[in-house]
Amino acid sequence: MPAPDLISVSTLAKLTGAPDAPLLIDVREPAGAYRIPGATRRLPAGTDRRAVVIGEDGGAAAHAAAARLRHDGVAAEVLDGGQAAWMAAGLPLVPEAALVRDPEDRSLWVTRSRPKVDRIACPWLIRRFVDPHAVILFVAPGEVPGVAARTGAAPFDIAAEGVRWTHRGELCTFDVMVEELGLAGFEALAQLAPIVRGADTARLDLAPEAAGLLAVSLGLSRLHADDHRQLDAGMAIYDALYRWARDAREEKHDWTSHQPRGAKA
Repeated sequence: MPAPDLISVSTLAKLTGAPDAPLLIDVREPAGAYRIPGATRRLPAGTDRRAVVIGEDGGAAAHAAAARLRHDGVAAEVLDGGQAAWMAAGLPLVPEAALVRDPEDRSLWVTRSRPKVDRIACPWLIRRFVDPHAVILFVAPGEVPGVAARTGAAPFDIAAEGVRWTHRGELCTFDVMVEELGLAGFEALAQLAPIVRGADTARLDLAPEAAGLLAVSLGLSRLHADDHRQLDAGMAIYDALYRWARDAREEKHDWTSHQPRGAKA
């Protein structure tokens, strides 16, 4: 059992992707070519979320940073064994070379306005598994290349030559991001991917849940005129789908499945 103020790799892995997951603060020097999914180098200010500090091996640098965060009122722990222990466990890592970040360590992304499926699923994936502080810009379709060039943001889910984050063959952008951001090792994401692909590409036969996701996505797009409000609402949808894919795929529900024992239908 880890000592006080330590969190184990296995415990942190179970929390990864959850809406209430701790903030992951990477204090390694140098930063390295890969990060634990969701790790940021931005120290939190005025947050009520707990934090986990990630060092190279869980040594003094990580403990010093965590102690300072606790002094500043942030509930902070250290990842036991640091990133080295995470890597030894064979858990996913995000390649930094795949991202564009601003001076505040926020990844930058731009896509078409009026999102439906992929353009909500991808920002959810980014904010839950890559960068909780990601900047997502929604602009008119014809403005995406120009805004990308002006801001440095990575364009996604747009049909244009040279765009990395977009459909490839039968795969949708969500599929491409899961694979190239190093996240395919999360089994629940592998279960979620065909649902997103089916809803996004009119292949509802790919997964029984695809038709439901499409219906909810189209409904959200009509409920919200503001793209960022729609994204906020959609985050809860994908949080629920991810948790179902992780923990509840085998659970059944009908009129009798949750009746108390001995009760008559």
